[in-house]
Amino acid sequence: MELFSELNLNRDLIETKIGESDDVVFFSFSVAGKDAVAIYVDSITDKELLGLEVLARIEREKEISDLKKLSEIITLASVKIITSSTECVKEILNGNAVIFIDGQTGAISVDLKKYETRSISEPPTGFAIKGPRNGFTETIKTNLSLIRRYLKSEKLRIENFEIGTITSSSVSLLYIDGIAKKQVTDKIRRKLNEIVIDGVPDSSYVAKFLNERKNSLFKQVGTTERPDVFIERLLEGRVGILVDGSPFALTLPYMLIEDFQSAEDYYISSFRANLARGIRVVSLAIAIFLPAFFVSAQLFHIQLLPLNFLLTIVNGIRGIPLSPSLEMFFILLIFEILNETSVRMPKYVGMAIGVVGALVLGETVVHAGIVSTPAVLIMALSGICIYTVPDIVESTSVLRLLFLMFAGSIGVYGIIVCFGIILIYLSTIENYGSPYLAPYSPLISNDLQDGITMKRIDEMLRRPESIGSPNKIRSKTNE
Repeated sequence: MELFSELNLNRDLIETKIGESDDVVFFSFSVAGKDAVAIYVDSITDKELLGLEVLARIEREKEISDLKKLSEIITLASVKIITSSTECVKEILNGNAVIFIDGQTGAISVDLKKYETRSISEPPTGFAIKGPRNGFTETIKTNLSLIRRYLKSEKLRIENFEIGTITSSSVSLLYIDGIAKKQVTDKIRRKLNEIVIDGVPDSSYVAKFLNERKNSLFKQVGTTERPDVFIERLLEGRVGILVDGSPFALTLPYMLIEDFQSAEDYYISSFRANLARGIRVVSLAIAIFLPAFFVSAQLFHIQLLPLNFLLTIVNGIRGIPLSPSLEMFFILLIFEILNETSVRMPKYVGMAIGVVGALVLGETVVHAGIVSTPAVLIMALSGICIYTVPDIVESTSVLRLLFLMFAGSIGVYGIIVCFGIILIYLSTIENYGSPYLAPYSPLISNDLQDGITMKRIDEMLRRPESIGSPNKIRSKTNE
């Protein structure tokens, strides 16, 4: 709806649209003998700057010819004329001050946003002993400044969106022109434009709309809190997404191998990095398969266990009322309850509950004869190993339960069949044109330079072919 030239009509119109809200201020003053009003949100607008740099300047004017000339005396960076009531409300709720003058059609909008923000600090996830110590915050402008600070390229493209019919959350799409694949950027841009939702409090909401397989168990969008990781993924040809209010940045296309790569791998020697990646792969296999194989061996393949280990198990399970499957499910349930409790409780109380639960409760159920010591040991080892790759804990914890069910039903054959089905499924997934299991399925020899094992940085001369960047060359050898 268009604005009026009468001040009172404009004021009533804005009051009707915004509704009754005590933090929306209508400050009345006069300019060249005419009534005027400045409307702003008290909690997110810089009132001091409004008074000193805006109102003090325009109140000194003796004559008003039009709003454009009046706006030119305001020396702030972002000043514009708006003529729509809808746009006025949007500007006000974004933290800007909107000024109406009686007899003038339209309003002056001045960018005076002032949010309380968290200072830049080391991210709690993706910790690295070597490397940068700064991480993303909940403020999108701060996050964009971090990207611009370390990625000083004229080819960096940033496109802004507003998503959420009520929250109007700021979302930024970032990519490097000439490196990112145009089909991927176009597809993500289209998906962002198609999002219809009331609000976006976190980037995980946006990630749900970007998933190509909506009902898949497996993660389909990369996440990171580290600017260095985000920039490296942009340089490889990926597209990044930042959401105001969330410290987690999104990257696409996503491949499973990403979560086995740590930021620190690129700051230490390749020998140590390869060892660490190997440990992550082995640990994840232990986390998923060890409980299932333990139950399967007890129920169907007891002959596969070494004699001394078998005797230990027999002595341990003597008098246990539960079957191996129920015993393992019971221990898994206890571990999941302890995990949820430690996460939901206040930090220091949660730590105490974790220790008490692990020591007291675990020791008690063993001495009570409800579960055996080997079963507790197996599940504890699985629980520790699953967090070596924390970004995919959601899917791996479900997989552990799934394999445990198959192992308790038909033994090791069930484990093999279940693993085969999952492997075939993952091999068929493509994420924005990139194979989910690349560089191993299909086998891409160039991308093996940064897979489970990695070469030295100076040997990685080409960008990953699985991402499909039109610019293949990452760096040139000095030889």
